[in-house]
Amino acid sequence: MKKTMIITMLAYVAASCNVLDENPSSFVDRNNYFKTEAQCRTAVNSCYEGLKSIYSTTLFTHTDGTTDLVIVPSTSDVNAILDINPSQCNISKTQWSVSYKAIMYCNAAIAGIEKSTTVDENVRRDLLAEAKTMRALWYYNLTSLFGDVPFYTDDVVDQPTMDRIAHLGRMDAVATRAALIKELQACYSYEGGEYTGALKEIRACEIQEKGRAGWAMGMMMIGKLALWNAYMDSNGTEDWFQVAIDALEKLVPVYGELSAYPLSDLYYSVKETPERIFEIRHAYSEGTLSYAGTLAQNCMPSYKSDTQLYDGVSIPWLGTEAKVGTCNRPTSYFYSALQPDNGADLRVDINQGRRWEGTPFVSGISQPWMGPKFWCPYMKTTYDSNNYPILRYADALLMLAECYLEKRDKDNFEKYLNMVRSRAGLAPYSAGSWSLATQTLRDERARELFGEFQRKFDLVRWGIWFDAVENYWKPEMEKRNIPTKELPCHRYLPIPNEQVVNSGYALDNKEYNNYGL
Repeated sequence: MKKTMIITMLAYVAASCNVLDENPSSFVDRNNYFKTEAQCRTAVNSCYEGLKSIYSTTLFTHTDGTTDLVIVPSTSDVNAILDINPSQCNISKTQWSVSYKAIMYCNAAIAGIEKSTTVDENVRRDLLAEAKTMRALWYYNLTSLFGDVPFYTDDVVDQPTMDRIAHLGRMDAVATRAALIKELQACYSYEGGEYTGALKEIRACEIQEKGRAGWAMGMMMIGKLALWNAYMDSNGTEDWFQVAIDALEKLVPVYGELSAYPLSDLYYSVKETPERIFEIRHAYSEGTLSYAGTLAQNCMPSYKSDTQLYDGVSIPWLGTEAKVGTCNRPTSYFYSALQPDNGADLRVDINQGRRWEGTPFVSGISQPWMGPKFWCPYMKTTYDSNNYPILRYADALLMLAECYLEKRDKDNFEKYLNMVRSRAGLAPYSAGSWSLATQTLRDERARELFGEFQRKFDLVRWGIWFDAVENYWKPEMEKRNIPTKELPCHRYLPIPNEQVVNSGYALDNKEYNNYGL
């Protein structure tokens, strides 16, 4: 962290102003920067730096492939078999270093724009809201992955500041989220029921410059942070469910009925869809600079180039140049209990790959592949040019249903839950008992948000992750003779050992130490 701070003191890293897809370029001498709108926008672009590194195949393995829904059939990937500890966990190193690097860029951009006296006030307000929303996303990921983490918003401008921050210990995640929520509420303020805050109160797809954080993402981040606190804040007096409701309900009149958005919005290959609120953007063009992921190669049916068949089936849509790796599969719990093939759920053939245009796969009948939601058309070797949806309107509706469920508001719980079920072709749900309603809500999140980098976060905040992997994940791995080493401490990632040492042991991994790791 200290090394990164030194680099940050010398240079900002900023992406291109148009689509955030260019290589970073450096600029120095911050005292003479932030004089123009263009300079301020370039600084805000740096807040997006690293997103493609974070939302990766490795993160998918952690958030989805070690849960009750997805199997990553690897015997050697320490992340896939949970053979991780503070000295052996590459995902921890990546998530920690990239996230804190981005947070430093956010802090520097915010500090510089706040001090600027030559840029229009409305422009400054919008750019500050955008940067603070991105900072909230980075801290949301860190607290979801690691639990309590160092929290700071200082701009690193001198050696004493750098030394102090480098030796911060773990800070209460509830307090961190509360501070972020308060900051976002100030950015996206409402007075007398009227919106008076920064950025336009519009759908994300209506933002002129694609790929940027906007008002809708701000509402989603408040909801996400508040829902975590609702389960983790055992001593607080804040009604975090109501905090989430107040933010998420503001999305409803803007986005309207979910039925207006087709189920094709779920496909990763369909980009910039109106339902999406934020997505990780990829592109690939042969012979040019590309920003491609690699998730699709592990989520497509097995492919033989000599026959040009995907598990025995011709799929022209996928092309003939793909290189498919170790194939992830839905768990039997998911495809048998949560989303059976003979049910009414219209998302079955999106989430699961049993057939293509009526022709069944050779080995996908008894155990389906991951569905076309994750496939990449005309993939060149392993280059996945799909966009990964991180925040969607359907998620907001399910969060609202969850909040009203916890507040025992039957009408509103059913209203928002059934908006999602209706689009999927499922019958309206009427709550009988609250315990059954709770399970129904959790199952619906599994079906609707399948493979969207958040199942583990849900299970951890509900306090049921370890039971879920013991009951539904571990038996699946044992069928494949894959030993797993899951422990309750694995609900969060360990902080890398070198970070603990560099902090002067202000940081720790006490939960892992309790299990001898």
